[in-house]
Amino acid sequence: MIAANIRVCIYPKDVQRITGKTYRQARLYLNKIKDSLNKEPHQLISIEEFCSYSGLQLEHVLRCIIG
Repeated sequence: MIAANIRVCIYPKDVQRITGKTYRQARLYLNKIKDSLNKEPHQLISIEEFCSYSGLQLEHVLRCIIG
């Protein structure tokens, strides 16, 4: 059963919390992921795509985002 408060996409504030980067660095990091995945600027990055690119485990990322 999936909890109702789990999000699919990741935002710069989440990346900031996970990595300790500034908000601007986190935004640029997400843009770099978009470029590598050939995504359009308006498209979002999923948490799974972030984990795949960064090499972090999904469980650790979800723990940082959700709490």
